[in-house]
Amino acid sequence: MIPIMKASKAEVAKLRDLVEKTLNDDKAEDLVSIDLAGKTSFADYMIIANGRSSRQVTAMADHLKERIKEAGFGTVRMEGQTGGDWILVDAGDVVIHLFRPEVRNFYNLEKIWAPNIPMEMMG
Repeated sequence: MIPIMKASKAEVAKLRDLVEKTLNDDKAEDLVSIDLAGKTSFADYMIIANGRSSRQVTAMADHLKERIKEAGFGTVRMEGQTGGDWILVDAGDVVIHLFRPEVRNFYNLEKIWAPNIPMEMMG
């Protein structure tokens, strides 16, 4: 078995910044970045954002996939793109959840992963 190389903190920060910039460029709403380093082994950051419609959520996921690959971070895995209500984009050290607002409110991932985030930051 070949060991998986862990990305450096600087590389992870570049990936996080790329994701945030891409989402901001795509007019994502209520973007929250949660630092998971040391809290879980599956990722260093979880980014959660809204799109106003299923079409926007799907477009944001597609743009992330393209930009992450173009920047040399590899290919992402995606789940949920057929419905567009909630799409998970797994970029390795950064995991992105894209929602329609009512779906995000229902699942309330921020409360689970970052209970200390003030409610006004959650939209």
